[in-house]
Amino acid sequence: MSERELTISELGHRGDGIAQTDAGPVYVAGALPGEVVTATVADGRARNPVFKSFSPDRITPVCRHFEACGGCTVQHLAPAPYLAWKRALVEKALRDRGIETDVSGTVAATAGGRRRAVFAATRAGRHTLLGYHEKSSHRLVDISECPILDPAIVNALDGLKSLVSEILPRKGEARLTVLNTTAGLDVAIDKADKAYERKIPALSQKTIEMDLARLSINGEVLLEVRPPMLDMDGIGLAAAPGGFTQATLAAEAALSDLVLDGVGKARTVADLFSGAGTFALRLARQANVHAVEGDAAAIAAFDKALRKPRGLKKVSYERRDLFRRPLVLEELGPFDAVVFDPPRAGAQAQAELLAKSKVRTVVAVSCNPATFARDIRLLLDGGYTLQSVTPVDQFLYSPHIEAVGVLIRE
Repeated sequence: MSERELTISELGHRGDGIAQTDAGPVYVAGALPGEVVTATVADGRARNPVFKSFSPDRITPVCRHFEACGGCTVQHLAPAPYLAWKRALVEKALRDRGIETDVSGTVAATAGGRRRAVFAATRAGRHTLLGYHEKSSHRLVDISECPILDPAIVNALDGLKSLVSEILPRKGEARLTVLNTTAGLDVAIDKADKAYERKIPALSQKTIEMDLARLSINGEVLLEVRPPMLDMDGIGLAAAPGGFTQATLAAEAALSDLVLDGVGKARTVADLFSGAGTFALRLARQANVHAVEGDAAAIAAFDKALRKPRGLKKVSYERRDLFRRPLVLEELGPFDAVVFDPPRAGAQAQAELLAKSKVRTVVAVSCNPATFARDIRLLLDGGYTLQSVTPVDQFLYSPHIEAVGVLIRE
């Protein structure tokens, strides 16, 4: 392998710089467009790059763990080009499906806004490591700070490390899902030592000392000091242990506003892949809503939130695997609007049926530009018109981007 000079022309969808060469694209970790590096190249990747020039868009990363931690890939990119790059990720995914449309500017994320974090924890001799994996590695970065997280979670890092050290498996890693709720931190530990029962007194004491709202281990609620509540625009919802929640309050509000604006004055709305009701509870203030979700814990949380009178319209729900059993045409018939917010795999089966339906308005929400564009293409081919696309940055400094598309059948 010989050393060669590479000029970075663009930023890839994972945050690596890309240099175009006669042999194809070369990916350069940590490089930005306009920069020049020298490096050896193997399998399309630059090894040990040496920077000869730097982009004016390069800034100093705000976190001491940036060089090693795999959680953030573009912390060294200035805010304006960073937001433009996120928008371009959505634009490219749509173009790849033959969709040319105006994409709105990216709704920016805020530092310190992540209320939900997933950590790994493992043994290192007599020590416990708690944090994120290194870039392209199974090794763990033991973090002491994290600028993207809610300060309440950062302040609890030492306590969380002490807590999980009691029940680490002999081999492998435990996983901690930490959610900051209105009642305090909700901590769910998975892959803990199966014999954790003998540590229940110590774990309960640490839970109280840390003033946690709830501690769950391997799917079992060990101690609930206070119900871990989420505020869904004035409606209280008890979070399911380790369940899905929008990662930041700001993004949840932005996505919800886009969904509400998208459905407009629809009187009957189906909220598909509804989770615990992030959109359904808000939609029900103005329309009759039918929520469909496959996760039992999410449906249970939604049901509990509905038990107290809230001044909502008619709300119904069902537990259903929409990947295997999407709503068919007869079931879609009563709805003026449909909202869907699937996992990263997208909603292909449901989009195919929506494309054949007479539903007037469809609002597509997605955390994966590729499957978002695929599903939008299906709807366009079925006669819908794409009214708007808005990227929402929920995962600061990462390659991940949310998008909301509004489609109308004229």
